[in-house]
Amino acid sequence: MKLKIGYEELIAHAMAQIETVPLEKAQELLDDSDTVFVDIRDIRELEREGMIPNAMHAPRGMLEFWVDPDSPYYKPIFGEGKRLVLYCASAWRSALATETLQRMGVPNVSHLEGGFSAWKKAQLPTVDKASKP
Repeated sequence: MKLKIGYEELIAHAMAQIETVPLEKAQELLDDSDTVFVDIRDIRELEREGMIPNAMHAPRGMLEFWVDPDSPYYKPIFGEGKRLVLYCASAWRSALATETLQRMGVPNVSHLEGGFSAWKKAQLPTVDKASKP
């Protein structure tokens, strides 16, 4: 089967449309009360690998519903006007998700360069999923 557009082209298109936050800048944003890191990985990934300190978990499959104020699943944190930095394991899902949120009209949304894998490789701080309420 030949697809019209493959995943690589989808990701490349998204990357051209969105802001990517370099690891160094992301580390500076860790203590910024106006920034929320949003982990969109599957819960099993968080339990296995840990997460960025104080990150909010928003599963990729629920993200659009949690962001939309008209959705019965809306989460108010998404309407507070804070900077959102999405991340996944390798920055593929977060690129696509960031582009989608931009299209929805969510302001000040970006994603983490290289994802959680790059974050861990750079030995930046992580916490266990269990230690995050």
